[in-house]
Amino acid sequence: MDTKELLKKVRKIEIKTRRLSDHIFGGEYHSTFKGRGMTFSEVRQYQFGDDVRNIDWNVTARYNEPYVKVFEEERELTMMLMVDFSGSKLFGTIEQFKIEIVTEIAATLAFSATQNNDKIGLILFSDEVELFIPPKKGRSHVLRIIRELIEFEPKSKLTNVAEALKFLSNVMKKRAIVFIMSDFITENYQHTLKIASGRHDVTGIRVYDKHEESIPNLGMVQMIDEETGESVLVNTTSKKVRLNYAKYYREKVDYFKDSFKKSGAGVIDCRVDESYVKKLLGYFKRRG
Repeated sequence: MDTKELLKKVRKIEIKTRRLSDHIFGGEYHSTFKGRGMTFSEVRQYQFGDDVRNIDWNVTARYNEPYVKVFEEERELTMMLMVDFSGSKLFGTIEQFKIEIVTEIAATLAFSATQNNDKIGLILFSDEVELFIPPKKGRSHVLRIIRELIEFEPKSKLTNVAEALKFLSNVMKKRAIVFIMSDFITENYQHTLKIASGRHDVTGIRVYDKHEESIPNLGMVQMIDEETGESVLVNTTSKKVRLNYAKYYREKVDYFKDSFKKSGAGVIDCRVDESYVKKLLGYFKRRG
């Protein structure tokens, strides 16, 4: 993709997602994700009704009259966007690839965080961490994140959510708001998710296409696994084949929901032909 085309795509996504974050998500984001606590702001003279536990004894002794510490909510937060960049990101049968929906969701979340003057970081992962952009503030930083989501080419097509979560725990020592975006057609990440959720506010956003859920009866079909590159001839007339695939897919979805629930993390299911705006807004309102 040449620079002109890339900039055009970035601008198109910015216009759409900024409008959403400005008019819909800004306030919802602010009320949903609270600050890390109360931080010291200033001291002032004691007034009737003030909590005596907030008296600043050093200042009181200096001025020979009571002063209290004033605290305010610490609003500045850090948002980490974790995006699965494995081979299945390019699956899409209706209007858009999964990665295109993910890019719009990520941009909407990032601009909502920017409105709150929060930092935003990005982790792109396959079965390894492909790219890490440390958290920073500002529009230009968000535009860089969007550019990477559009044009980045991963080295691997496999998926390892656990590896990405381990990396998150190593680089993010302070509490962060974390959104993990993937189709979650994988397992073996429940333990690392529980550790990450104990430290951070984690939400898993499962982005999927309805045609991934089952195999239709189409006769003998040549299928390619996007992650392994393996080509297999599949007899889709076989009811057993179709049932086994549906069972395999359901097990992965159940593992995703069960793992996030047990870890105390949030869950959003987003099909590519559905409105991610309604899904995000509904999630924010439920949490707020």
